[in-house]
Amino acid sequence: MLLKEILRLIIWSAENAFIQVTVFVGAVLMLFGYVNFRLSGRLVEAIGNSKKTQPIVGSLLGLTPGCGGAIFVMPLFPQGVVSFGTIVATLIATMGDSAFVLMSVMPFHYLLVSIFSFIVAIIVGYLVDQTTIGEQLLENINLKQKQRQEEHLSKKEEDHLLQAYESGRTADSLKHIGHREGDAIDLILHHSIKGHQAKDTLGYKITHTAYPIYWLIISVGLIFGILDLFQVDLNNLFIPNLGTILGVIGTFSSVFMMIMSNKFIQDDTHEEAELKAMSLKETIIHNAQETAFVATWVFVAYLVYELFVLGLGGGVYALGETKITSFLSQTGFMAVIIGTLIGIIPGCGPQIIFVSLYTKGLIPFAALLANAVSQDGDALFPLLAIDKRASLWATVFNTMAAFVVGIFAYFVELKFF
Repeated sequence: MLLKEILRLIIWSAENAFIQVTVFVGAVLMLFGYVNFRLSGRLVEAIGNSKKTQPIVGSLLGLTPGCGGAIFVMPLFPQGVVSFGTIVATLIATMGDSAFVLMSVMPFHYLLVSIFSFIVAIIVGYLVDQTTIGEQLLENINLKQKQRQEEHLSKKEEDHLLQAYESGRTADSLKHIGHREGDAIDLILHHSIKGHQAKDTLGYKITHTAYPIYWLIISVGLIFGILDLFQVDLNNLFIPNLGTILGVIGTFSSVFMMIMSNKFIQDDTHEEAELKAMSLKETIIHNAQETAFVATWVFVAYLVYELFVLGLGGGVYALGETKITSFLSQTGFMAVIIGTLIGIIPGCGPQIIFVSLYTKGLIPFAALLANAVSQDGDALFPLLAIDKRASLWATVFNTMAAFVVGIFAYFVELKFF
């Protein structure tokens, strides 16, 4: 009996995660992926030319859903193109891939979070630039860069083989965003860390062949998702249980695509962000992988929650729901602290779970806002690779801002709402 109930929850979670969230995430990702393909290079050039307004422009880039905009800004600080305050502002503003979840399910709440994060990002960015921390970090990075540039770049052709293959260029003619071929940042981002699957792997061949099928499933699912918004019973159409069948197929296709993409915690790398800016085909392929990544984590969030409720009720789901409601009404402030601490974790997976729980009404808005300010998505990874000290200081500033904003929002929410 219990196993049957668990199976029901797995199917229910798969159906709802796909129909209610994944299909809309895929549509939004495709839209912003195309815009990113057209504008990425120009936006990064613009931030370098706007010295006095860099924290504002950085915040705008951080606000773009996903991690691409924020990832592009990270290599600009070690070159002295942008200030450290701009880096902090960009990271505060970004919500990573969890933005797609909130945007798809609760667009008004996404707008509110974006406005508050944007304001906080600008204020903190300019405050950080009033200190000497950025100058000290840059001086330390420059010393390390001199040591790296003394190394002979003997693996250049091998390291850029895939990027050259995808973009149709030779390794010598590759164009980078935010840095130059052979400089210290290039040595780190392209020659020292793993950025993309090798093209001779099974995962690469499957993801670069099966993506049209995956997008077809998403497209059909989007039609069903829109019908679901209009309260149409998808399981009572011309084919019995059609909504459930499509939801299960869609979710498990997403899990398969994510496994083949070899993405579990980190979804986007700097090299992949550059590939998307160079090639529309790579944009479409990577957006499929990114959709699958978000879909898998949303499914995990839904399923973990459902199983937790079932377990809390001792196998009686309704009893578990009653206990959850009673518990949450007493732990709002703690949720703010938890949201901030989860935001410290690099990568988008844990953040997607947290935001998904908010969409189910389990977390107060203040906790969502604290998490949004605290988290950096995948953008912290390139900064972490470039300079651990800079990434640590960025995390400290973000966490402090998240605590202050989250606590303030919690008491405002408690008093007026």
